[in-house]
Amino acid sequence: MPAAFGPSPTGRALRIGAGVVFLAWLIFSLWHFNVTPQRLWNGLGGLLVILKLMIPPSPGEMWMDILKGLAESVAMAFLGTFIAALIAVPLSFLGARNVMTNTLARFSVRRVFDGFRGVDQLIWALAYVRAVGLGPLAGVLAIATADIAVLAKLYAEAIENAEKRQAEGIAAAGGSPSLIVRFGIIPQVLPVMVGHALYFMESNTRSASILGVVGAGGIGLQIAERIRVRHWDEVAFIIIMLIVMVAAIDWISGKLRRRLIGGR
Repeated sequence: MPAAFGPSPTGRALRIGAGVVFLAWLIFSLWHFNVTPQRLWNGLGGLLVILKLMIPPSPGEMWMDILKGLAESVAMAFLGTFIAALIAVPLSFLGARNVMTNTLARFSVRRVFDGFRGVDQLIWALAYVRAVGLGPLAGVLAIATADIAVLAKLYAEAIENAEKRQAEGIAAAGGSPSLIVRFGIIPQVLPVMVGHALYFMESNTRSASILGVVGAGGIGLQIAERIRVRHWDEVAFIIIMLIVMVAAIDWISGKLRRRLIGGR
């Protein structure tokens, strides 16, 4: 590969030009957003003041509300992920190349996935709060709607990467298309599907704590209320509890994923 050691004049000019364009874009972005050392220094000073007010963390007098909010966030994450995974399974077969042979139909389904993935959970939460009102139901629907397309795409890729020989063997024995999917594809991709669902469960536990800020239930509402009244010690306690809860869910889901995959 001589170009790696001695690039041509055209290639060298293109590299220099790309570097200049990137540097100009970076400088313009910093100027447009008014990113200055003075603002960063002032922000760091304000952050240090908040950190001092957080020490020592305290559950406050309404600690039962904090525990209720944490349990609500976990329940929202579980229900939202379960609904999304359940709906994503049949949709994934419609988007898999080795199952859906109609190119136009598969292309349309994949573009629908792309469209749903382009909308964040927080936007869905704002919409569902308007539709169904305040509370955890809006959060569950927001998590499920945002995750359906992502899980369906991941599941479709797992189906496309499945070993073909099992499906071909069932087809050669006279199996119907439904039997080919049931016994030739699903046993291969099921551990991957469950592993993805467990990972999204862990991720959605963090997301559920943010959705409460817009009224979609969970611990986020407790955090927003305490920030509003500047009870930073209670905010610190909630953050510590969130870290412990996410770490515990990560440990449990990791154990389950390893057991499903078959490794120790």
